Amino acid sequence: MNIFCRLLLLLLILSSCNKVAEYPNLVYILADDMGYGDLSSLNPASKIITPNMDRIATEGMVFTDAHSGSAVCTPTRYGILTGRYSWRSRLKQGVTWSWDQPLIEDGRQTVASLLQQKGYSTACIGKWHLGLGWTMDTTGIADFSKNIHTGPNDNGFDYSFIIPASLDIPPYVYIEDKIITAQPDTITENNSKFGWWRPGHTGADFEHKRVLETFTEKAVAWIESQADEDEKPFFLYLPLAAPHTPILPSGRFEGISNTNPYGDFVVMVDHMIGRILDVLEKNELSNNTIVIVTSDNGCSPQADFAELASLGHDPSYIYRGHKADIFEGGHRVPFLVRWPGKIKPGLQSEQIICLTDLMATMSEITGAELKDNEGEDSFSFLRTLLKNKPSGRKSVIHHSVDGFFAIRKDGWKLEICPGSGGWSFPVNSEAKEMGLPPVQLYNLYIEPEERENVAYKNPLIVEELYNL
Repeated sequence: MNIFCRLLLLLLILSSCNKVAEYPNLVYILADDMGYGDLSSLNPASKIITPNMDRIATEGMVFTDAHSGSAVCTPTRYGILTGRYSWRSRLKQGVTWSWDQPLIEDGRQTVASLLQQKGYSTACIGKWHLGLGWTMDTTGIADFSKNIHTGPNDNGFDYSFIIPASLDIPPYVYIEDKIITAQPDTITENNSKFGWWRPGHTGADFEHKRVLETFTEKAVAWIESQADEDEKPFFLYLPLAAPHTPILPSGRFEGISNTNPYGDFVVMVDHMIGRILDVLEKNELSNNTIVIVTSDNGCSPQADFAELASLGHDPSYIYRGHKADIFEGGHRVPFLVRWPGKIKPGLQSEQIICLTDLMATMSEITGAELKDNEGEDSFSFLRTLLKNKPSGRKSVIHHSVDGFFAIRKDGWKLEICPGSGGWSFPVNSEAKEMGLPPVQLYNLYIEPEERENVAYKNPLIVEELYNL
């Protein structure tokens, strides 16, 4: 082989290597109803030990001021994928239900479609909960013999394996690339304290207690299938259905946390995250893969806060409230990022971020351009990841289950409601009966527990934040 051929071969090899490393893979793991205080790396007093999530925290970066776009699941998921607050959509409060039509608008750019344009393979494996295009029969019930006509595959995902909504909302079926994998052959119901779900149509291959493990197995298999695709980066969106109700730890995880079944389920979630880390390492993908672990909102009271408190554990850590609330416990979430060689290990950031920020961050990483009407509420935090310096977001809007708003800037947080805006005391009706003022203002730098409403002492701050 002459010298020219040798040089040409070397250039081809180097070009191929550069193409492999051009963009990082992304694995985005979204726990369901897992509290900030449930991670032992975030809560020194946690009674639940989460070694795999702690490993990500040790090897990467922890964000201590991260927030879901809403205090409940559907609107947060809309925000993650579109980079927009859900109140810009038709969903102004609450969540979507069994037969609701798709929430993501036709033609709307998503993180997945954005990354597809940059050559990524994309997959959604887990709980969708954003509405689906069902074919309905004359009685208004879905015709399960017909394929789904709108779902993840129409929103940028090459492959999908999902359940329609939460694990306590029927129908209980798996849908793979628009095809229901097994027709419902029964109506299931469980009314136990922790294993509760609504009665509904259940597929012949569907077992509630196996869902978390099934999603993990599918995710592991998909990652392994991508290991041979040397020239294509991949994006795996893995929205788990746990530790949301029904709380169903199985096998060796029962009793493992020394708390209650909820704590056991969190440990089981942590174990499944460990399996994802293991398959990345096994296939030598870890060094070029961003792994993000977060939650869609705070912990649900279905976890039995009183029982956990008696054992010395608080899923909300020091923060007030829980899932559904405008208080911090409703939307302040764990957020861990590992990116070997890019993020220095063991870092902690106080930069305020929102789960809507994924789109702008991946846009900056890949150079994919966003139009003015795409990802309007998304701010890149790449500068924080790479340099641990402040990013572009200066404020964030919070949204409760009942549609109440709050806005946060610096340490100040203005809540446009007299109570929790959600499920914890005082709910809106209770707050009105108590004669509580219509707005609340807290300085989280001074009092993160949100106990003393200082709105009447700071009218100019109230006005500034309200206008913002």
